[in-house]
Amino acid sequence: MILRREPQPRGPADASMTLLNDVIRRPLDPGYVEVAERKAAGLDTGRTWVQFAWVFLVAVLLGTLITTAVVTLRTPKDGVVRARALLEERIDRGRTQVKSLRAANATVSQQIAKLQSDALASTDPNLLTSLSQYEVASGAAAVSGPGLRVTLDDAADVRQNPDQADPLSRVMASDIQEVVNGLWAAGAEAISVNGERLTSLSAVRGAGLAILVDLSPLLPPYSVEAIGDPDALRARFSRTSASTRLELLGEHYGIVSSVSAVGNLQLTGGGSVTLRYAAVHVQEDASKTAPTPTPTLEASPTPAQEGNTP
Repeated sequence: MILRREPQPRGPADASMTLLNDVIRRPLDPGYVEVAERKAAGLDTGRTWVQFAWVFLVAVLLGTLITTAVVTLRTPKDGVVRARALLEERIDRGRTQVKSLRAANATVSQQIAKLQSDALASTDPNLLTSLSQYEVASGAAAVSGPGLRVTLDDAADVRQNPDQADPLSRVMASDIQEVVNGLWAAGAEAISVNGERLTSLSAVRGAGLAILVDLSPLLPPYSVEAIGDPDALRARFSRTSASTRLELLGEHYGIVSSVSAVGNLQLTGGGSVTLRYAAVHVQEDASKTAPTPTPTLEASPTPAQEGNTP
């Protein structure tokens, strides 16, 4: 007997690629196919107006909740408001105290100057004259006369909405420095910024958004006053880089500036000059066998700060 073996049935050649076959034969998800069939049969006409109304109400509710949360977070709490009011009160009190101390300092300085003048008027008038000239040159003495006033102010959007305005639309310390340097180059004899007299030791600098002259903060608008021949100062200042900078600031950032001649400017003194060192000048006296030393005080040459040297 011959045993015959029946051939085993073979499956399709791509039986191991079921997933790929499903993707090729049924490219759409069954859910999409069902929706398409329902639409073709007229059973699904899309979203009804009730569904749209619910979506609209949910959107309005979410918008209301988000707006309420934002307003609540932006509104300062009572503790913050009280702390800010206390801080503002302390600042006002400090400014009043500083103003009082400056007035007292000015009074004492005048008394010292009078005593010094009375003491030197009879003993050494030449030294008194030289001292007066040095005080004017160093900025220690108050001066007055005709000159030029340059004003700068922030752009209009900064004044209206300072929190959201472009920081470049504010007047910066470098702008004040440029104007001061331009006035010195134009031949100014004395300069003050918002009433703060500039000396060879003064510094115009920035601290964040604040502008300081030494340790005194300045508030806009900024007024830079320079004593000298108004016509000559204006003509020379217009040829400096400071004048060009003011024009560019106005064109690109909206910063307001003006240059005007003033018939009489009153610039306060910068206070007494601190003595750095003293030198003794020896003068030969033919009537005596030994030289007589005459003490003379000299201020040390301190490097000037940026933007403030005549």
